[in-house]
Amino acid sequence: MRYFVTGATGFIGKRLVKKLLQRKGAVVHFLIRQESGDKVKALREFCGVSAARLVPVVGDLTVKKLGVLVSDMKLLKGQIDHFYHLAAIYDLGADEASQIKVNIDGTRNTVEFANAIDAGHFHHVSSIAAAGLYEGVFREDMFTEAENYEHPYFMTKHESEKIVRTECKLPWSVYRPAMVVGDSTTGEMDKIDGPYYFFKLIQRMRQLLPPWMPSIGLEGGRINIVPVDFVVDALAVISHQQGINHKCYHLVDPVGYRVGDVLDIFSKAAHAPKMNLFVNAALLGFIPRSVTKGLMALAPVRRVRNAIMTDLGLPEDMLTFVNYPTRFDCRETAAALKGSGVACPNLKDYAWRLWDYWERHLDPDLHVDRSLRGTVGGKVVLVTGGSSGIGLAAAHKFAEAGAITLICGRDQDKLDAACAQAKEKGYQFIAYAVDIAEQATCEAFVQQVTAEYGSVDFLINNAGRSIRRAIESSYDRFHDYERTMQLNYFGSLRVTTGFLPGMVAKRKGHVVNISSIGVLTNAPRFSAYVASKAALDAWTRCASSEFADQGVSFTTINMPLVRTPMIAPTGLYNNVPTLAPEEAADMIAQACIFKPVRIATRMGIFGQVIHALVPRVAQIAMNTSFRMFPDSSAAKGAKPGDKLTKPKLSPEAVALQQMMQGMHF
Repeated sequence: MRYFVTGATGFIGKRLVKKLLQRKGAVVHFLIRQESGDKVKALREFCGVSAARLVPVVGDLTVKKLGVLVSDMKLLKGQIDHFYHLAAIYDLGADEASQIKVNIDGTRNTVEFANAIDAGHFHHVSSIAAAGLYEGVFREDMFTEAENYEHPYFMTKHESEKIVRTECKLPWSVYRPAMVVGDSTTGEMDKIDGPYYFFKLIQRMRQLLPPWMPSIGLEGGRINIVPVDFVVDALAVISHQQGINHKCYHLVDPVGYRVGDVLDIFSKAAHAPKMNLFVNAALLGFIPRSVTKGLMALAPVRRVRNAIMTDLGLPEDMLTFVNYPTRFDCRETAAALKGSGVACPNLKDYAWRLWDYWERHLDPDLHVDRSLRGTVGGKVVLVTGGSSGIGLAAAHKFAEAGAITLICGRDQDKLDAACAQAKEKGYQFIAYAVDIAEQATCEAFVQQVTAEYGSVDFLINNAGRSIRRAIESSYDRFHDYERTMQLNYFGSLRVTTGFLPGMVAKRKGHVVNISSIGVLTNAPRFSAYVASKAALDAWTRCASSEFADQGVSFTTINMPLVRTPMIAPTGLYNNVPTLAPEEAADMIAQACIFKPVRIATRMGIFGQVIHALVPRVAQIAMNTSFRMFPDSSAAKGAKPGDKLTKPKLSPEAVALQQMMQGMHF
């Protein structure tokens, strides 16, 4: 048996070729472009056959009669029993001109070639897209009934099938596969398409929410999915049968799930939150098209929509087909496959294989350098408060990753010690002694760095001061609020606004502001500290909006409690679970790599939600904890050298300490 195949090196094509070559004595001729000669060897290795059984024919789909040499056509004339046309663009996002050139003109050229070599039977692999957006059940004997196929992908699939039906002089058969996904036994797939577009959304849900938490899904029309191995097996069986002339076969899943069910199936496969509640996308249909069109004419609306679609990896036209209205009858296919052992497997049985293969091989994040070295290597990174604690730990990470690491602090001795540590480890810090709470010295510092390095690429606003004292103990200590605000808020602003012009000029730069979990939980006894950090958070939100289109981004880290010199005076924290400075530095590194708007612990987010939903309950809980834990000796007025007594905690306070990891009391 002799075959000719177009699209033989494609995802479906190479599997079909391998299947055909399993037949005794089979020889496959396949179309290959001159510049794609390297694919010949790969295809032979994939199929495990010799050159004599897998023969390339040089040509081009976009040229008349495929551009095959006359001498080759003479050799093939009358020698091909089955001709399979699979070459096409299977991509919703491809431009219209390309789809017309390949899908329509390419099919016409292929039919002319098949007619010229007098092939035995022409097998055209079309798509269910040929039906357009038909309302109702589309049968295998229907074609002209297709409707709403204005979209380029639908239109070109319909028109290419029409060419076969009207211009092919040979016996022909048409096969319309549903949305083809990976192999049901291995999960193997070669590109992101169809339901795979929603995998990134499911992955984000898994990262943000625990698997037991119910979530809201999108309900829509029915989406028909088939694995590639079913398509290939069905093609191989049906195409060799008698009585298939001028017939069409729907290679579809006879079950066919709704969009919401498909999302839920893949959510389970990914161990993501189960979708318990669905919002029917059809409800949006009540919005007049004129209103929708008017909204999309607004630049802010378009930017938000495009940003969300890009972030989730969804093509622009994807949402157009969420309410897909067509269902497909497959009685002819079922009858042809009866007794062959070939049947479409249930999506629930192989979804986990598709997910596993995608996450291991196709996830776009796998192909992006997400290492710290790839992010900051050779870049200028400034860490304020970099001589100790979180700042020093972060500075070591940046320097190890190849960044030009600048640190600043008030204490020259600590800066020298930090530089000595770096030198021992084989890299260096560039240190600046400066008090950023002082306007004049801070301005001089910014000017010096700008003169020496042009600007900074990453700014880590880490320098800060914390005061743990109840308000009732602060009536005569207004300077506590002033000095905390001077450093935590105004100091950070002086540095940030000093370097922003340089970032804007380069149209790139990232600012990481170290805030506190206390801003989210409204921690008692930290009114001065939390207020200064809240002010910085608010300023950052405003700045993020202003600089979003200038290449400058901001991340706020609502840092939990960290074992640093800042908390050392409070002996109470010796028994409280805290992060190590290196763990806090990891959070800063992640902020630079992924550039999220905010990084916060689940405890912090939970506290923020409670304060938003039931503020009175949150106040009672925080007040209870406030009364459980006493002020520090310093806050009570103890002076250096005084004999201090260790505060005694109640059993309830000890238990709460362990429960509220990283909380400030």
